[in-house]
Amino acid sequence: MATKSYFYGLGRRKSATARVRLYEGKGTITINEKPAAEYLSDNKSLLAEVTDPLALVNKQKDFDITIRVQGGGIAGQVDAIKLAVAKALTTAHSDLRSTLKKAEFLKRDSREKERKKYGLRSARKREQFSKR
Repeated sequence: MATKSYFYGLGRRKSATARVRLYEGKGTITINEKPAAEYLSDNKSLLAEVTDPLALVNKQKDFDITIRVQGGGIAGQVDAIKLAVAKALTTAHSDLRSTLKKAEFLKRDSREKERKKYGLRSARKREQFSKR
């Protein structure tokens, strides 16, 4: 049983984690075993954001992409996928690293939700102060 070779990338954003595999192919994208358009509810801007790193280096039609993503909301998942695709591209073609780095596709956005503190309503929101 021959397995297809692939290039792997891992991306994280907020509480979302995306694992991407790039296979040689024609440009099909599947997210959690669904077509990307179906998973992203036919949202063209989110679909374009997923393929931004590929579009930058003109490789949209060179790779089939399978994506496993979990956690977070749809925006966090899309950002995690974008980072994972860029990382997988750099493992496939190391000469593209400088191009992707200049476009800031290899930069992880480390902002996370701040935890709720005791005695407060949320992370920083307090009860209203009453002087009398």
